Amino acid sequence: MKKSNTTLYRARKNTVNVLIHILLAVLCTIWVLPIAWIVLISFKAKDGPYMDTLIPAEFTIDNYVKLFTDTGVLNFPRMFMNTLIISIFTCIISAFFVLAVSYCMSRMRFRMRKPMMNIALILGMFPSFMSMVAVYYILKAIGLSEGSLIRVALVLVYSGGAGLGFYIAKGFFDTIPKTIDEAAYIDGATRFQVFTRITIPLSRPIIVYTLLQAFMSPWLDFVFAKVICRADARYYTVSIGLWNMLEKEYVHQWFNCFTAGAVIISIPISILFMITQNFYREGVSGAVKG
Repeated sequence: MKKSNTTLYRARKNTVNVLIHILLAVLCTIWVLPIAWIVLISFKAKDGPYMDTLIPAEFTIDNYVKLFTDTGVLNFPRMFMNTLIISIFTCIISAFFVLAVSYCMSRMRFRMRKPMMNIALILGMFPSFMSMVAVYYILKAIGLSEGSLIRVALVLVYSGGAGLGFYIAKGFFDTIPKTIDEAAYIDGATRFQVFTRITIPLSRPIIVYTLLQAFMSPWLDFVFAKVICRADARYYTVSIGLWNMLEKEYVHQWFNCFTAGAVIISIPISILFMITQNFYREGVSGAVKG
């Protein structure tokens, strides 16, 4: 009787595992299929967004060549470089702001600490584009809305409010034992030394997360970039360029290039993730033991 119950239990367990794996396979297919379709369309030989079949009949790399050589109407290489420069500086500044604010909120105790955290939580519930009109007029008033200073304005816009997104990093810092900090203070370390030499090395997972989020924010943003750049095509970002490729007068000739550009802009994010994935570890215990 006991043996039959064990056999029945294993059969049920195997059945559940098979159903779960089937469900995961279906979800994975649904998630990957649009990405695979975009990659296939980027190699499509025939112009235009319309096709008779799901998979193109002919393939070519001319779409990628055109994307980087045909700069008369839509200068994608310049847009790519603009976005890359803005994203790199925003990534560095935003990551510093987020980690610094998170450490202060996690380790320090001061008056108005909880009200500040509550205010930051409430402000985070509102979409950032609600302030874009006010932000634009502020930038215009201080002379950052014209010429090459547009890049500086975008870096300030993307990194200025980054410190409000400290809750995730603060939660990670809270998991690091405070006894480590106290031991360092006894040995004569300053608070800044504890932050840079102890807390940061133990916080590689959240640093990787912060860097990725800070880099992706300007890389994928359209609203603020469009408002600040306006009609000055010299400082367009890739999101504006890809949007312009779908306009009525360009969509037939540039739709395939649009899909090629969508593939291209995923490369820097993928490279950044591959570089930092070795540091993407969960928990602090392993780092402390190491």
